[in-house]
Amino acid sequence: MLSEQLLDSNKPAIYGRYYMMTELKVHVRFLITISGILLLLVGCAGLFPEKDPHTIKLYLGAEPDTLNPITATDASSHAINLRIYETLVDRDYDTLEVIPMLAERWEISPDKMKFRFFLKKGVYWSDGIELTADDVVYSYKKIMDPKVASAQLKVYYIDIKSCRKINKYTIEFLYSRPYYLALIFCGGMPIVPRHIFDNGTDFNTHKNGRFPVGTGPYTFERWDTGRNITLVRNEGYRGKKAMIRRVVYKIIFDPSAAFQMLKKGDIDVMGLREIEWARQTGSERFNEHFYKLKYYLSTFSYVGWNEDRIFFKDRRVRLAMTLLINRRDIRDKLLFGLGEIVSGPFYIFGKSYDRDIKPWPYDPARAVRLLKQAGWVDHDGDGILDKDGKKFSFTFTISSGSRFAERLGSIMKEDLSKVGIQMDINRFEWAVFLQKIQSRNFDATALGWSDPDFQDDPYQIWHSSQIKGGSNYIGFSNKEADRIIEKTRLEFDEKIRIKMYHRFQEILHHEQPYTFLFTTPALVAVSRRFENVLVHTRGLNFLEWKVRKVQ
Repeated sequence: MLSEQLLDSNKPAIYGRYYMMTELKVHVRFLITISGILLLLVGCAGLFPEKDPHTIKLYLGAEPDTLNPITATDASSHAINLRIYETLVDRDYDTLEVIPMLAERWEISPDKMKFRFFLKKGVYWSDGIELTADDVVYSYKKIMDPKVASAQLKVYYIDIKSCRKINKYTIEFLYSRPYYLALIFCGGMPIVPRHIFDNGTDFNTHKNGRFPVGTGPYTFERWDTGRNITLVRNEGYRGKKAMIRRVVYKIIFDPSAAFQMLKKGDIDVMGLREIEWARQTGSERFNEHFYKLKYYLSTFSYVGWNEDRIFFKDRRVRLAMTLLINRRDIRDKLLFGLGEIVSGPFYIFGKSYDRDIKPWPYDPARAVRLLKQAGWVDHDGDGILDKDGKKFSFTFTISSGSRFAERLGSIMKEDLSKVGIQMDINRFEWAVFLQKIQSRNFDATALGWSDPDFQDDPYQIWHSSQIKGGSNYIGFSNKEADRIIEKTRLEFDEKIRIKMYHRFQEILHHEQPYTFLFTTPALVAVSRRFENVLVHTRGLNFLEWKVRKVQ
């Protein structure tokens, strides 16, 4: 799954297995907006009056909707929940190897249809109740419950026939057919405490979405709406305790204000915008106080064309729109040259991404020819293209907090007007914007996806079954693409799977349901009062950081 967010506002992402990013910069994929500030430090926020050196202050650009890990759909929620909740297995931060977490071990049947997990004994929820197989089975049932708002997760468990309790500490998942990511997904399934949630209250609106109880290294302390969310170290945690005792996620809607707070020392960790990285953090003083870290994660940004709309039903029109967007110029001017232009949805430095498929160039002349072939011509001489009496006039819907999306929209509006396309820009606060995207009530938008675990499975975003209730917000439907998506889930031979993914990317490149924009590096400033700050394949992990001793 991916998550969508535009690269500039540090807003949360949506997730299933992919997470939606708020700034074009959603285990589930997160939806993100387009602003280039995605921090998979696995959580970041800022400012707290407390001067305890063992408190870390992290920046959040938007407030989570909920901290229920089964219904949450944004990257901010995910970042916080990773510290409160745990799953049966985890992934190594560098190798991505599957390692134990709540399960001490597991067994997989030779036909790869049966997965049995053996829970660690003596694992307790933060309220003192022991974790058992009942919690795991309950969580699976809630994910698959049609009444529960977990569409972003359901897609990854559709091939499970049953999840049953063998005994107090053993659970078994039975699949109807093999799935090459089965261990990762059933092992990485969100788990919530049955004794808390199973009380007759509606699961989607349960009060513990605001007061989470987990088994992780940190416990929830308080949520001051619009200000901060505070976690404290779980002193009863079974594993190695983190050196940092308190984590304060500071909710600051204005990234410029947050940046000023960072420089004053009121925030310890923050994703920087490209202008901040290139122009505002080069001083000797700044580098005396902060590490500047630059690394790539599995993210990409895009402009999405709603294929329900008359303008974008035709592949020729969608390709024309891509040819009218000068991505190289936009990257150089708005992102200070930081980032790679992409031609598909996979991690650009991974095997699934086909680097032989080059991004479409900026070519207005060809775009005009394609539009004419599709019937869009200025028949009445008013300067606007039309077809069958319909003007080519559409709305570009963006999050009001995304500076990148705002500037991108302004450039697109001007360039499109030169060929007779009228584009208006509608701005909405993140929650309203998200509702419009999820209900597919838009013409075009700009967002991004993040795949924090590098899992590649495109089902959540691209399969036609995900148009209604899933993350296929632009309504992409292609029979060959569906077949490839379905076959790759069953294919355990990596070489064969990669070949199929390359063909899938080729289809997307031809159809242009998205204008793929950029994969941009995470640009992160971390206070030098911490040491052992390492960059891993999965990003940063403050659980391993140490507070530097004051001389």
